[in-house]
Amino acid sequence: MRPVRTLGAVMVLIIALTTGCGGDTGTSGDTSSGAQAVTVQAANGAVTIPARPKRIVSLSPTHTETLFAIGAGPQVVAVDEYSDHPPNAPKTKLSGFEPNAEAVIEYKPDLVVVSDDLNGIVKALEKVKIPVLLEPAANRLDEAYDEIRDLGKATGHAAEADKLVADMQASIKRTVDASPKAKGLSYYHELDNQLHTVTSKTFIGQIYGMFGLRNIADEAEGASSGYPRLSREYLVEQDPDLIFLADTKCCGQSAETLAKRPGFKNLRAVDGGGVIELDDSISSRWGPRLPEFVKVIGDAVQKVQ
Repeated sequence: MRPVRTLGAVMVLIIALTTGCGGDTGTSGDTSSGAQAVTVQAANGAVTIPARPKRIVSLSPTHTETLFAIGAGPQVVAVDEYSDHPPNAPKTKLSGFEPNAEAVIEYKPDLVVVSDDLNGIVKALEKVKIPVLLEPAANRLDEAYDEIRDLGKATGHAAEADKLVADMQASIKRTVDASPKAKGLSYYHELDNQLHTVTSKTFIGQIYGMFGLRNIADEAEGASSGYPRLSREYLVEQDPDLIFLADTKCCGQSAETLAKRPGFKNLRAVDGGGVIELDDSISSRWGPRLPEFVKVIGDAVQKVQ
């Protein structure tokens, strides 16, 4: 649960992370030559791309990363303001949170990729015959892999997308297999310094669950939403073994700032070196760098065992 796109926009990300994902894909023809159409089954239905796209606009940081990872980077002409990886992505002032159809159209795209249908952007672009792929935030790992394959087929890089998925799966498996089971170790994943967090039902929570970690938020008030806000008293009482800070960039949080919070300096995680400073972007996106997030968790589990 949800880039990041920076965590100044974390609550919008939280809403996005609760949505569904595109389904299985199907193709009509091979786009590698650019001569035939391809049809992809996305969250907005069956989307037909007439030919291999040459002018792609991405309004999703996760999908921007995927496009470049599968070799479609040279086809990308513009990305949104929060697409900060890779560094050579053509970053613009386009917004994924308040998308403006006219601003997008100025780039003359033959494919637009979004993770949210905000401001009616999908219909607005479809009206002017611009293919749009709506690929929402993944709820499960297989959904994340499915979206990568969708983008591969849509851009003429199906083989590269399949390889990326296989590499991600192998890397994640190696990390999980090499890590000892957490044996009841508890954790808290901080989205922002207002103590918003995730439960085990979310995409992020499921990643932690691969290591057998116990999420202290699962029994908290508001847990049914998947993204409760904990009270300071509850967090201190639960005293987690590990604290993962996903608000280092957005909110300037660190092990040092955490220890200065009232009642936090004596927490097990603070006192025992169990505070893990995450990269906000990597820990909130469901794309190619997901294995890096998994590796950080695996290393943390081994450290405190």
